[in-house]
Amino acid sequence: MKRTDIALLILVVSVSIVISYFAGQALLGGQIAKPVEVETAQPISADIDEPSEKIFNDQAINPTVPIKIGDTTNQQPFGN
Repeated sequence: MKRTDIALLILVVSVSIVISYFAGQALLGGQIAKPVEVETAQPISADIDEPSEKIFNDQAINPTVPIKIGDTTNQQPFGN
């Protein structure tokens, strides 16, 4: 390559970079500072409330107890 070719190449690259920069700013725009309201988190407390007596009592249903419905001697699905 000749010296003039390299100079022309550098000129074309630099002009295209400047044009693309301004085109990008025109299309995308710059950053605009807008005020933003952010919710603050409440600190977690170590206090524990007592559970409701309506739900947690001696007469409540225990969901961990297996329930037997119908005849369990037939282990085939759908009675086959």
